[in-house]
This record gives sequence, structure tokens and C-alpha cells, in this order.
Amino acid sequence: MTAGTTDVHGWLEERRRAHRFRVDRIPFAELDGWSFDPVTGNLGHHSGKFFTVEGLRVDTTVDGAGRQWHQPIIRQPEVGILGILVKEFDGVPHYLLQAKMEPGNRNLLQLSPTVQATRSNYTKAHKGADVRYIEYFTQRGRGRVLADVLQSEHGSWFYRKSNRNMLVEAVGEVPEHDDFRWLTLAQIGELLRQDNVVNMDTRTVLACVPFADPEGGSLHSGTELLSWFTGERSRHDVSAERVALAGIPGWKRGERTIEHEEGRYFDVVAVGVQAGSREVAGWTQPLFEPRGTGVTAFLTRRIGGVPHLLVHARVEGGFADTVELGPTVQYTPSNYAHLPQAERPPFLDLVLGADPARIRYEALHSEEGGRFLNAESRYLFLDTDEDQAPLDAPPGYLWATPGQLGALLRHNHYLNVQARTLLSCLTTGAVRL
Repeated sequence: MTAGTTDVHGWLEERRRAHRFRVDRIPFAELDGWSFDPVTGNLGHHSGKFFTVEGLRVDTTVDGAGRQWHQPIIRQPEVGILGILVKEFDGVPHYLLQAKMEPGNRNLLQLSPTVQATRSNYTKAHKGADVRYIEYFTQRGRGRVLADVLQSEHGSWFYRKSNRNMLVEAVGEVPEHDDFRWLTLAQIGELLRQDNVVNMDTRTVLACVPFADPEGGSLHSGTELLSWFTGERSRHDVSAERVALAGIPGWKRGERTIEHEEGRYFDVVAVGVQAGSREVAGWTQPLFEPRGTGVTAFLTRRIGGVPHLLVHARVEGGFADTVELGPTVQYTPSNYAHLPQAERPPFLDLVLGADPARIRYEALHSEEGGRFLNAESRYLFLDTDEDQAPLDAPPGYLWATPGQLGALLRHNHYLNVQARTLLSCLTTGAVRL
């Protein structure tokens, strides 16, 4: 029933051979069913389903300092389901993962949740095949819910997008399928040490696996952490307004891309897709393609013998609320290479120049391959000391235990998706602090 991770790679390669996968860049004019609105310039599907690419104007003020920017943003108001089935075999919990093709993944096929579906998918707005195993997450009595919480997607690229993150223990026998495989947490943890094997949606759901002791030995109590977080939300004044995509300052549209005038941040592009294992075998769509590889890291310290992570209260234009808790560092270095060192983000240069002996974990992971093309980040845990990361953290940062952050994941919209990826490395044992 289970498999070693070597066999998992063999299975993934066999699934690649079993289906035809191909992704080609195309001009916007070759998008089938998609078009730019003649008035707003927004890019949408003729059905009104799926998502639209619109403009966003963001105004932020913190401690009296203001900032404004404009950008394209994905608006997809429907709530999707990211669900993993759980079942015990010989007393050991196993998690049912799928070999799923996503057009934006550089290697196309990665391990996804049992169900990874938008409402358009599972209500068949695309007139495709049924979403396999969806009934375990939509029908009462098919399983025992272990976790069910709304969590944000990338706030830098989605406008107020949330998904249900679900863990459901299956009742009775679960039918098998060649594209799905049961794996233990330990096996998934081993795969998370490898580049681009476990997809973003699996990582965010696995972050919801509970820690044994959420608050033992923490520098700050849970009440103090929540009070600090509430204060951070209060001191940030954020206004994010959807605007017409056409003519947003700093961006230009060509035949194949919408890009920033300075060549930074990301492009909006179009692709044609062939995928033999998906609900629909072929389609076209827009994707966001970042300029450069991201660096995402938690700085870590043992405080009183207890591992702590330095969290950052981050502002992202697409969040439903003003801020969410993110990793210490979450940036694309190339976007800041032109700035003098004093103006670069806190702790970024510390991570970029880290002593390899201090790196507790490092792997390259893809972001959401259904909407982003070749979006990858180098994820790290980095041991630090008082000189590098003092206990009296700078404004906007606070030390918290992994268990405290895990406890917050029982509630909506506290931790961003990048923080959840790093927490999944802890819940699966990919890294031990």
C-alpha cells in the first residue's frame, strides 16, 4: 500500500509517461475564450467563470509613512477546496496525494492534495470530468473532519482569494486510482527535502497538522502574540482598490506580455495547455510569471531551549485584512538589487550571505502552478544568534514557537501561504529545529 520515496519518483515518472503534457507560450490573441474588455482592459473569460486579471491600486500608511503602487491582480472570488484524505494502515496515518499536472510548474507534475479544485472545477463550469474524491469533502458522513479552515492564497498576486484547507479521515474503503498514492508524513517529509516534488497546495494543507504542544516554553504567551498581531493590523492603514487594468501606471501591454516598465516584479503571459490527466484535456489561459526566484526564510533561535521563529507582519495588496504573518524574509532579490544596502529589506542580505553551517533546511519549491508560471522560491530555515536577530525584534517582527503558529492555523487568515509552506516542513519532519 505504501512506497519508499525512490518508488514515488518512479511512480511520478510513470504517470508522466502515461499522459500527454505540453505547455506553449502563445500571444494574447490566441487565447480561446479569453479577451481584454474594450473599456477596462481587464482580461477575462467569456463565460464569466474562472478568474479575471484586473488592476489594483494600493495605498499603505504605517507609523505616518505612506506608500502607493499599482499592479495587475488576479480576481477569483470563488472559494476552492484543497483537501487531503487521511486513513490509517497498520496504525499509521497515511495521506492520499495525487500526481497532478499544473501548467505553471517547471517540471509540470508534482504531488498535489487528494482534491485541488476551484468551485468552477467541481461544479463542472468547464464541462469536464468529475473531480475524483470530491464527495469526501462536500458530503457529510463520508469522513471525519480533522481540519477545515479558510486560508489565503498569495496576497501579492490574488485579490482576497481564499481556499478551504481540509484534512478528512476517510470512513470505509477508498477506491484506488493510478494517479493517487497513500504516503506517510515521514515519506512526505523526505520528499519536501527535494526540489519541486510537493506542490504548494499540499504544503498549505499539511501545515494544518497539529503540533503536540502549541505554547510550551514560548518567549511570548499566546495572548501576547495575539495582542501584538492585533496591534500590527491596527497600525497599518491599507487601502486596496480594484481599478481598470488598462493604463495602470508603470505597466505596459504588448502582444505577449503585460510587464513593468522597469522589468521587475512579474509579467502577465498566455499559454496553451495539453494535459491528458486533467478534467479537460486542452485549454488556454493567462498566467503570472515572476521575474526571478524568490527567497523565503524563517530565522530561528533556541530561546530557553525552545525553538522559535521570527515572524513578520506583512502587508500584501490582495489580503482580505491589512496584514498576515509571514516568514522573516519573503522577497525576490532581483527586485531590490538596484537599491543601496540601507534601503534593502531587513534580514534579506543576512539570508543571502548565510554561512552554510547555519542553514537547517533549504529546498526549491514551486508556488501555485495553476495561476503562476515558473514561480519558484528557495525556502530556508536559518539558525541565528543575538547579534544577527536580537530577542528585542525590530518593529513588525516577533519571536513565536512553531506550535503557537500552528495553533493560529485553526483560524482564518493569520498566516500567509509562504509561512504555511515552511510550517509544513516542520509538521512532516522535513526539518527538526
